[in-house]
This record gives sequence, structure tokens and C-alpha cells, in this order.
Amino acid sequence: MDTFKNNDKLKKMRKYDIVFKISQETGIQQIVVKKIVQKMLDIIIETLRNKQRIELREFGVFDIKKRKKRIGRNPKIGKVVPIPERFVVVFKPGLKLKNI
Repeated sequence: MDTFKNNDKLKKMRKYDIVFKISQETGIQQIVVKKIVQKMLDIIIETLRNKQRIELREFGVFDIKKRKKRIGRNPKIGKVVPIPERFVVVFKPGLKLKNI
């Protein structure tokens, strides 16, 4: 894949493109595919908000990690700024994504 060759602008695939491709390959109407894709995304978001791990075999794992509170610095004025603890989403690629 030449996505990163010569610092070319990265190619994008949007949700619409995924819906279109699934529709073309399965023959299912785009409106139906769009609802299914959106429902899947909603479930992923809800699951992560509930601090639950999502394992999609061979694709990867979405997980929630707790970041400790720390002290940061505003680079414009040099002022010390406390950064509170927070949860972040992390993704660990599975076997099919590791060697792209």
C-alpha cells in the first residue's frame, strides 16, 4: 500500500464510503447498511463509556486506560497547569492489522 510513500496526503475512508462499499458488495440497500453501521458504532461507544473492553478477533482490541493526574505547562505563557486524571480509549491492532 502506497499510503505513506513520498509524504503524500493520507487517503481517507469515511463512514459513507464504508456504507457504500458494503452496499455494493452485499446488495443490501444503503439506508439499511447505514443504520447497521451506525448502530455498531453506537454500541462500541456505549461499551467504551461503560469502561468495558471490546475484543474483535484478528482485528484488534479497544480498551480504556486511566491516565494519572499530572502537571503540564502552557507552552504560550509557560504557566503550570494541573491536568486531571482521565480515561482514554486505546486500540491494539490484531493480527490482520499488524503488518499492513
